[in-house]
Amino acid sequence: MSEKFHLKCKFRPAGDQPKAIKTLVEGIEKGERYQTLLGVTGSGKTFTVANVIQKVQKPTLVIAHNKTLAAQLAQEYREFFPDNEVHYFVSYYDFYQPEAYMPVTDTYIEKEAQINEEIERLRHASTQALLTRKDVIIVASVSCIYGLGSPEEYEKVNRKITKGMILSRGEFIRALVGIHYTRTTADLSPGMFRALGDVVEVQPQSERVIYRVEFDSSTVKRIQKIDPISRKLLAEEEHVFIFPARHFITPEDEREKAIETIKLELTERLKEFEKSGKILEAERLKRRTRYDLAMLREVGYCNGIENYSRHFSGKLPGEPPDTLLSYFQQGRGQTPKGDSGFLTVIDESHVTIPQLRAMYAGDQARKESLVEHGFRLPSAKDNRPLKFNEFEERVGQVLFTSATPGPYEFERGNIVEQVIRPTGLVDPKIQVKPVSDHSTRSDLVQGRTLYRGQIADFIAEAEKDIKKGGRVIATTLTKKMAENLTGFLKEKGIKAEYLHSDIETLERITILSDFRNGKFDVVVGVNLLREGLDLPEVSLIGILDADREGFLRSQTSLIQIIGRAARNVAGRVILYADKVTGSIERAMMETNRRRSIQLAYNAKHNITPKTIIKKVRDITESLGLEHKKTISRLILIDKESLKHKTLEQVLKEKRLQMNAAVKILDFETAAILRDEIAILLKESKLVEKKAKS
Repeated sequence: MSEKFHLKCKFRPAGDQPKAIKTLVEGIEKGERYQTLLGVTGSGKTFTVANVIQKVQKPTLVIAHNKTLAAQLAQEYREFFPDNEVHYFVSYYDFYQPEAYMPVTDTYIEKEAQINEEIERLRHASTQALLTRKDVIIVASVSCIYGLGSPEEYEKVNRKITKGMILSRGEFIRALVGIHYTRTTADLSPGMFRALGDVVEVQPQSERVIYRVEFDSSTVKRIQKIDPISRKLLAEEEHVFIFPARHFITPEDEREKAIETIKLELTERLKEFEKSGKILEAERLKRRTRYDLAMLREVGYCNGIENYSRHFSGKLPGEPPDTLLSYFQQGRGQTPKGDSGFLTVIDESHVTIPQLRAMYAGDQARKESLVEHGFRLPSAKDNRPLKFNEFEERVGQVLFTSATPGPYEFERGNIVEQVIRPTGLVDPKIQVKPVSDHSTRSDLVQGRTLYRGQIADFIAEAEKDIKKGGRVIATTLTKKMAENLTGFLKEKGIKAEYLHSDIETLERITILSDFRNGKFDVVVGVNLLREGLDLPEVSLIGILDADREGFLRSQTSLIQIIGRAARNVAGRVILYADKVTGSIERAMMETNRRRSIQLAYNAKHNITPKTIIKKVRDITESLGLEHKKTISRLILIDKESLKHKTLEQVLKEKRLQMNAAVKILDFETAAILRDEIAILLKESKLVEKKAKS
């Protein structure tokens, strides 16, 4: 199997893209440490980076500043590289409340987390790909700099099972238990196995298939890949790799050493507390740590085991933890000085870099309080994200991409501009209009404070675009104002919805999809409408209170907001401001500079700009995270199984599985099975109805 990147796309680089690709590739080949692709919105920065990856043939880490943007990028890279390994790596928590202590109110908050099993599977798929292939692109959120577990141990304990090898059923079962697989007698899920006679069935943590390993005495007789639902044989395999079910892996002898070093640290810490007269803190720490040690001895695991990670990894106090970057480095061999052996792309770098810089300090502030008051040993502080300088040391050659690079990127030079869009679209026209009409900013509209002049004008301008079939965005300064304006627009007969950080991620995606599909015409938002949103239908953006200097109305923010209207040939932006601030002036100057370059290029090459036509697509499609999509797949497979079983037999099996799930309090699985039963019944009724007609 080839392990080279093969870019597949019906488009060829155009506009500024060929020059940008050539310059960036030359920079990488010359050993340039940092380069920045300053690409305007809609200029195809991701396509340019994909071409760079194709030419330099290096494993690539792409870091985005949030899960939603990471998912969108992962989908795009999968389309560009369908034959290569493109994976999605983000925090696997659907909900996460970190452990914390607030001394002022004497409040201890216990860690509470809800793990998304599908995202955990994708994380394992990412690390396994890095350890087994070279043609790998991992699209990650900033959580990639958090501790993950040693890649050496993870790789060392993986099991390669080969047809004909000398291995008994019992030895295989013990090996699976040793790498944290769970035995079951019910249906399998990732990280579980079951034994039936001379057969062991296992579902690897990173896959959606079952491997059926059949034994003959002390020999592996056969390895089959089976669909977990239909039981259909997918393939006969010569070998299979089984990686651990957890990233944190410690051999038994190392675990014993860790327990001893934890005991020593506890003894030293208790002496410090007693010397300082902190009796309560000492007792609190002693009880918790001794309980954790007892759990580690008995079952090899305890809640909050990550707080003892330094002891298990054998690292020194203060030493950086292993992260996803360690898996990139593992097995890359000798590389030139300053070259990590892989390429790092930091998307929307003006936002992502500050996040990466801030993660360590925020984490340490919380841990310091826990350690000081006896909730954790000092070694808990070593379960942390990388410091920014540690991150810089590990990434090697870096490519920043942004329409508005920050000071960090400019300080490192090597700025490559990509101003011309392949579509010929130019930056939108900008108009400045006053906020108020009679030197007053506020007016009361049915109990809601709104700004009189700008609201009336915005409604009039929005109605013009809506009549032409366009979509409209309004940006406000606060969530409350976004909600109030949305309510006011609805009262005026305009279909509108608001979008801000209180809206759940999947609901945000649904709102944006409905917006693009025309179910409503106006979206009102605060800060979420800036980076990474691809909305070609938008022809008008109204920036309310544009003269309120600050983060939301800085030069960078204004340029990013203006860019949302650059994918539509009729795109225009209205800045509502009573005075032209420094940020407004600089944003307009930069936009007009780019616009003049774009217009000159179009005139020279006789290009007529066209609005981008892009399919409305749910960005979670390829990740398998939506319940309905999972159910649809299961039902299609069940239709296949109905050829061999009656509907009554299938329903009976499903009900038994549902009841078994309820008995072990696995209500999520029970709910999925319940929905499967309902859909099967609905499908059968439709078949009966068609047969009668």
